[in-house]
Amino acid sequence: MIVIRQAERSDAPSIIEFQKQMAMETENLRLEEEKISGGVYAVFDNPSRGRYFVAAEDEKVVASLLITPEWSDWRNTEIWWFQSVYVLPGYRRKGIFRKMYSYIRELAIEENMAGLRLYVETNNIAARKTYEALGMNSEHYTLYEWLREY
Repeated sequence: MIVIRQAERSDAPSIIEFQKQMAMETENLRLEEEKISGGVYAVFDNPSRGRYFVAAEDEKVVASLLITPEWSDWRNTEIWWFQSVYVLPGYRRKGIFRKMYSYIRELAIEENMAGLRLYVETNNIAARKTYEALGMNSEHYTLYEWLREY
């Protein structure tokens, strides 16, 4: 049985490993251990940066995601961004992200958040279909970014 819960500091090694795997899968990028470890632990050390959630099956963490806040002056409340979503390969296409999304959505309603957002690589058709099936849409914004090279 899959259980969704807020991550604890003891889940950080799994989250770090997931991020390393995701970077390799999506961008063929090898993350520096010290940098990614510091980045994950920084969230646990300063909750204003975000909150990790995990999906676990019998104590084994099989998926994780990060929620980060964006202040909306128009709505006078926060919008939560999904980031760093990762599901172990053997657990994909089994509804785990759907379950995590539902959990976060209910939490957002309880905590009076304005809504949920995420970004997805334009060529990740499977992910886009998953998000659309959950009732999300990409009608309002196009994301632009500038990122420093690390």
